[in-house]
Amino acid sequence: MAKAAKVAALGGVNKANLLGSWSFLVGVVLAVLLGLGFTGTYQATMLWAVFLLGLVVGLLNIASDEVSAFLTSGTVLVLISFLGVQVGVFDEVAPVISNVLKGILTLFVPATIIVAMRAVFVLARR
Repeated sequence: MAKAAKVAALGGVNKANLLGSWSFLVGVVLAVLLGLGFTGTYQATMLWAVFLLGLVVGLLNIASDEVSAFLTSGTVLVLISFLGVQVGVFDEVAPVISNVLKGILTLFVPATIIVAMRAVFVLARR
């Protein structure tokens, strides 16, 4: 009986994280598609969708015990992607990579900002 209660409790947690997990997966796929240029006339709509999915990922997908790891890896990913785009390293070799990095930035910048703000509020409450 205790096992059934545990599974039910975990099922509730999994359902809550399901939206965040799917938002992350769909956001990465859309960011790559946006970067590859398969968006056509829907480019502005997909850009907003990736941005909003980044907000959802930041709000729902990162638990309190994952904040430090996410902020470290998210910050590194955002900085390296930004530098890769700004320096133009990929413009000569593969311009598609530069566009994919811009799509990934569109997803990870809002997610990282939301998680960082949540972490600051947690620190301020102490």
